[in-house]
Amino acid sequence: MSAPKRYTITSALPYTNGPIHIGHLAGVYVPADIYSRYLRMTGNDVAFICGSDEHGAAIPMRAKKEGVSPQVIIDKYHTIIKKSFEDFGITFDNYSRTSAPIHHETASEFFKKLYEDGKFIEETSEQLYDAEADQFLADRFVTGTCPKCGNEEAYGDQCENCGSSLNATDLINPKSTISGAKPTLKQTKHWFLPLDQYEDFLREWVLVGHKKDWKTNVYGQIKSWVDDGLRPRAVTRDLDWGIPVPVEGAEGKVLYVWFDAPIGYISSTKEWAAREGKDWEPYWKDKDTKLVHFIGKDNIVFHCIIFPSMLKAEGSYILPENVPANEFLNLEGNKLSTSKNWAVWLHEYLEDFPGKQDVLRYALTANAPETKDNDFTWKDFQDRNNNELVGNFGNFINRIVVLTNKYYDGVVPTPNEFSEIDLQTLTELRAYPSVISSSIERYRFREGSQELLNVSRLGNKYLADEEPWKLIKTDPERVKTIMYVGLQVAAALATLSEPFLPFTSEKLKNILAVNSDDLKTNWNEIATKEILLPADHKIEKGELLFSKIEDADIQKQLDKLEATKKVNEAENKTIEPQKDTATFEDFTKMDLRVGTIVEAEKMPKAKKLLVLKVDTGINTRTIVSGIAEHFKPEDLIGKKVTVLVNLAPRALRGVESEGMILMTETPNGKLVFLNPDEDGVNPGAVIS
Repeated sequence: MSAPKRYTITSALPYTNGPIHIGHLAGVYVPADIYSRYLRMTGNDVAFICGSDEHGAAIPMRAKKEGVSPQVIIDKYHTIIKKSFEDFGITFDNYSRTSAPIHHETASEFFKKLYEDGKFIEETSEQLYDAEADQFLADRFVTGTCPKCGNEEAYGDQCENCGSSLNATDLINPKSTISGAKPTLKQTKHWFLPLDQYEDFLREWVLVGHKKDWKTNVYGQIKSWVDDGLRPRAVTRDLDWGIPVPVEGAEGKVLYVWFDAPIGYISSTKEWAAREGKDWEPYWKDKDTKLVHFIGKDNIVFHCIIFPSMLKAEGSYILPENVPANEFLNLEGNKLSTSKNWAVWLHEYLEDFPGKQDVLRYALTANAPETKDNDFTWKDFQDRNNNELVGNFGNFINRIVVLTNKYYDGVVPTPNEFSEIDLQTLTELRAYPSVISSSIERYRFREGSQELLNVSRLGNKYLADEEPWKLIKTDPERVKTIMYVGLQVAAALATLSEPFLPFTSEKLKNILAVNSDDLKTNWNEIATKEILLPADHKIEKGELLFSKIEDADIQKQLDKLEATKKVNEAENKTIEPQKDTATFEDFTKMDLRVGTIVEAEKMPKAKKLLVLKVDTGINTRTIVSGIAEHFKPEDLIGKKVTVLVNLAPRALRGVESEGMILMTETPNGKLVFLNPDEDGVNPGAVIS
């Protein structure tokens, strides 16, 4: 399309069943905010839209777990999420909620329009039903084995392990999360959007029309779904929480959350337009508007197949020009999980690291999962802050500001004749707005963040090469020019950093005293204005833009995660049921002795077996044990163990085993010996 008249930017509506964590930020909200800030800075009309997704089965599930009503849950987490976004500097033009009357009205009208136009199929089908709870099971009230990857904890709408979108009836060995019972199939009536009828449209629109400009991970997932053949998708659910289906004969049914939620973008835009005195329709219905959805990869199907099919069926809406979905961000090697509390929660980060919003923004952007899953580690976070923000960006600004105040009492000096290196530095500087713009407009925010750091690297190299702190004694006139050029780089950074590091940008603008209209520099002017910071302008005293993060601060976060891991292990620990009752006589038949392993070697051609020679006090005997994957033979020599010595001998791969070594297993699958390691306990001691 030609240059858009306006932009509608949406970010995935976060579920109000928990707070925001770094995975949400890295995948959706930080890149969307960078893009929106940049567009505003380059003079564009932008509506950056979001809101809380307060329907669907996840909400009543959380409410049930906490023993409160769903309304209490959505009010609690909507407040936490909204404030976290505000404190973190995410610049939504409107942040709404799907429980708002305007959303209920908008979603109901959308459904009725499609219903009246005959766009739905009405079908009676078999759905999973929990007889014990006497209710149909919505997607999140069912878990089972994913038919695609074998994950045993997949939900009825999605497998969080492989990202596949599912129907509850697809699950192998499904189980109700309400009662734990195995559900049965029972007939119920629902309305379906016949996605198969939109295959040709989707092929032409995405697979042909956006083959070259959409991210390969997004394009590949859409192609896989369309090539596999689309099927009708239910737009209603048997649930008592959500927007009631607005037609006769639909009592007890609500709009399926993935029909209702994306319409939340439209209702949030309506809310914003009414408040601002604008017309909302051009932002959704004018072909000169560019619509961009920022989402995570688990939402690709809904934003690139289901929602566009809904918009196409309605007939008056534009389609997204791009859906730059990111992959997943993991945390310290493990998948982020709200339910398992394995996360860095935004509101807690803001408490633990006050004033360091930009550090997290930068760390998440520089390590963004744009093309593959990435791992967030606290060590990388610390290194990026200390080495890149403090050591590079902050170091340059601190030097140029301190020296200007020291040499000229904070007044920008008048330059003398520019040398070749001065002109080269200024020429390179003027190229950066275009370079960074290219990265942002192609949704390569990680690349853009590194180009921003290259601007401060340019300044650092210039100062290091020219060494004004040495020349000040021998050639003070030359130093005036050096400092003038360095201050132009600083002024450019104050503007170019705003999309990525907004709090830092504001600090730097205050230090350089460039907030007045006559001194403000917009994005494009950096490439064209000859003077960004004029001679004789007075800057303020310096303050550190960034401060080092100490090892103790990082250890505190690692300790928090370790505590979470232990809680999860305790909760997930399964206790074997008690075996049949044994009599005292049964127990006395077992002869348990202390033994010492005197020899150990691997069983040839056997992956799991070790052949052990054990001194039992009675004799030294051979015992074959399936522990080779857990222990090295050389580490077992001299180990005291508990042995059942009167177990009937058994041949294993041609070696006769004369006894059994007693062991147990930790919750994470590690084998450990049951061994009496006290001094003075000798082989042959009877265990009773």
